[in-house]
Amino acid sequence: MPATLMPVLTPHGALRLERREGESQVDDEVAARLEAHFARGDGHGLLHLGLAGPGADLPPSLAYWRAYAMRFGRLLCASSEAAEEPPSAEALAELVVAAPPMPGGEYLNAQTLKTLWGRMAEALRAELAASGASLRDFMIAEDRRWRLVGRVHLNLAENRRDPDFPFAFMATYAASLAEHGALRHAPLAQALRDFADDKRKLLELLEPVSHAAERLDWLKEIVDGGEIFHPLRWTPKDALRFLESVETMEASGLVVRMPASWRMNRPSRPEVEATIGSNAPSRVGVEQMLDFDMRVTLDGETLTAEEIGSLLAATDGLALLRGKWVEIDSERLKTTLERFEAVEKLADAEGLNFAQAMRLVAGADIGAKAGAPADTKWGHIDAGPWLAETLRACRDPQAAAEADPGAALKAELRPYQKAGVQWLAFLTRLQLGACLADDMGLGKTIQLLALLLTAKQRAPGGGPSILVAPASLLANWASEAARFAPSLRVVVVHPAFMPAAELKRATAESFSAADLIVTSYATLLRINAFAETKWRLVVLDEAQAIKNPNAKQTRAVKALRGQARIALTGTPIENNLRDLWSIFDFINPGLLGTSKAFADFVKRLASSDPPSYAPLKKLAAPYILRRLKTDRSVIADLPDKTEVAAYCALSKTQAILYEAAVAELEKRLEQADDDIARRGLVLSMLMRLKQICNHPSQWLADGAYDPAQSGKFARLAEIAETVAGRQEKLLVFTQFKEIISPLEHLLASVFGRSGLALHGGTAVGKRKDLVKKFQEDETVPFFVLSLKAGGSGLTLTAASHVAHFDRWWNPSVENQATDRAFRIGQKRNVLVHKFVCRGTIEERIDALIESKRQLAQDVLGGGQEIDLAGMNDRDILALVRLDLDAAMKET
Repeated sequence: MPATLMPVLTPHGALRLERREGESQVDDEVAARLEAHFARGDGHGLLHLGLAGPGADLPPSLAYWRAYAMRFGRLLCASSEAAEEPPSAEALAELVVAAPPMPGGEYLNAQTLKTLWGRMAEALRAELAASGASLRDFMIAEDRRWRLVGRVHLNLAENRRDPDFPFAFMATYAASLAEHGALRHAPLAQALRDFADDKRKLLELLEPVSHAAERLDWLKEIVDGGEIFHPLRWTPKDALRFLESVETMEASGLVVRMPASWRMNRPSRPEVEATIGSNAPSRVGVEQMLDFDMRVTLDGETLTAEEIGSLLAATDGLALLRGKWVEIDSERLKTTLERFEAVEKLADAEGLNFAQAMRLVAGADIGAKAGAPADTKWGHIDAGPWLAETLRACRDPQAAAEADPGAALKAELRPYQKAGVQWLAFLTRLQLGACLADDMGLGKTIQLLALLLTAKQRAPGGGPSILVAPASLLANWASEAARFAPSLRVVVVHPAFMPAAELKRATAESFSAADLIVTSYATLLRINAFAETKWRLVVLDEAQAIKNPNAKQTRAVKALRGQARIALTGTPIENNLRDLWSIFDFINPGLLGTSKAFADFVKRLASSDPPSYAPLKKLAAPYILRRLKTDRSVIADLPDKTEVAAYCALSKTQAILYEAAVAELEKRLEQADDDIARRGLVLSMLMRLKQICNHPSQWLADGAYDPAQSGKFARLAEIAETVAGRQEKLLVFTQFKEIISPLEHLLASVFGRSGLALHGGTAVGKRKDLVKKFQEDETVPFFVLSLKAGGSGLTLTAASHVAHFDRWWNPSVENQATDRAFRIGQKRNVLVHKFVCRGTIEERIDALIESKRQLAQDVLGGGQEIDLAGMNDRDILALVRLDLDAAMKET
């Protein structure tokens, strides 16, 4: 049976293999062998993946790692010492850009590749020591093609003293190392004498030559005739034939050496060059028109029309032009020239819009009228001064013009947040779309609010903006706007915030007095006025909601009209290219072409040799800003611990049970005849309200625990999905043992694998093992703990997220639990999610603790526990009453 394998790069730079659905298939035998090697460590896995060499078809992400590991194998052909040194920084940077999408792709950088290279070297040393085999035998056991690769060198040199035979060919072999460390070459004929007494070694030395000769007729001819052992005089046609055979010769294990004057081991080649966007366009937006200019050059110098004509008329091969050898392929040069001329004609007739220009500069031909040359070896297109400066500001937020909301923003932006606002302001002024994909907890909300304030200052009468978000987050947006941007006129258009009659009367005119309209994806489908309004900005929160391009809400979102569009998401979007297309089809329609054209383009990238996704990354990168908590430049500006309220709505069942409990409390308070009975009544009823806010099944004890019946379960699933996408770990604290198992099942369904749980019934001896497993095993994604059993004495620094599913109402107890993750040894920021049900006692207690600390001191008992039972009846009922409009989520 075939296996579904996916390489996953973890936040710590480790590479693992996981079985996943929906990816390319790998033969079961190959999969089992790879899994066995990777189980020993990523160094062992990569070593064997590379030494196995070409053969089995692998999915793009796995093929990428095989190609990387094969570099290590090729260096081993010289010696194990040669393989110790990783590729250059430039080579590593190119490998990062060329990587296909993969889980954890955001963690891929040059240092990660360098570290993995070192692990391959360590794995090799360990396996050689364990097996007792020689390096030669070890490599042959993996794939015989590694045998003695690199010993024989085929050399091509210029011989300008002979106009009829201006090239010379000679085969040599690396006889030994000189004192300074360089290889000492000897003519291949010398090998016949050196190994006259060791025929086996001579045959091994010549085996790569024999292997290449089986695939190259011209080489077979000179081998069979014995000419391989003598210097040869060659014509330009002979030299070109040699040049075209380089890949085959190197794959056979031969080292190929070219004339020293040839850069990158190739003769000079005429190139068709063009620039786009030298001058600023007259319009803004994706449809702005840019200028186009083309020319044919040789080593950067422009060729004359006469020289171009001679190249096109020349016979394929090598020719002297301007005193240097030039590689000529008149057909490929002609095809490239015709493609550029087609672009030039389009630019003259219709103009090149921004989307077309960006595809050309990125080398991404996605079904446009005129695309980038298919063969980029013979032509390339660069950004002109205006476009280059624009792209520089897109790629580097610090380069964008300052955008300061001033005193209107009631908070101080951190440096990276200021850069984010500048970047958003720059793109929206150009009427280009943007995707702000910062990690959860880095402040996407405050950056968007700051942007709205700056836009209002720049153009006070510019009209309203609209923000579409999941229903569970509407209250968050309203609260954050009131807190940080009180001067913004914010209207939440949703059944929980607005009477039904007013919703029905909604029109484009009724929106005009607001600065920001906030609504949900579901409400968007019900009110026609949204599509009829011309918005300043159209913003999506949790933009992964439109990853399915065929969904009704996706089509409704894309029908909204605005000067510019912004997508906010904390979930990486580079892991699924279909999702990427859908989000880009919203923020910059047309940039990635049609869905079908984009799918064809991605298929071409995957089938290229070697596969490279660099054109797509270059095309998309200017419009995605993603900062990670693991980035030291961001960490330096962040507090060590960030606490946020995770607001939740109530389901209908929760609301009914809550109201019934409040009514019963009011009735029984009237009947209470002594203080002790009254305090017991209040405390038991408060516990009941907590349980109802968690899940109806916790109070009803029916064991059902349907996630759809609890707003907290829905919110926890949303947070866990983001944490899972980042491959981070989550701690969940609750004071109720009975709800731990349901929480485990919910989280396991989100993460796709099980986690751990600890409560008062967990054996003391087992707790240490659970903590060790959570800390050391990267495959364990979450830990659910009871607040009393796990709130102190444990070190759980592997987690960077903490969720207080139900509140203890004692800040010191909650902080102590949070400090299981936020303590010495924690190298990442800790984001604390405090769950609060809107319109309930939880929201009022949270406000009492967080916003009115001075007032809270009046009702704080020992240890900061809030003494609710000591309040009078009126205050208690005011505290527990249900605000139904705020509490109910959309159904």
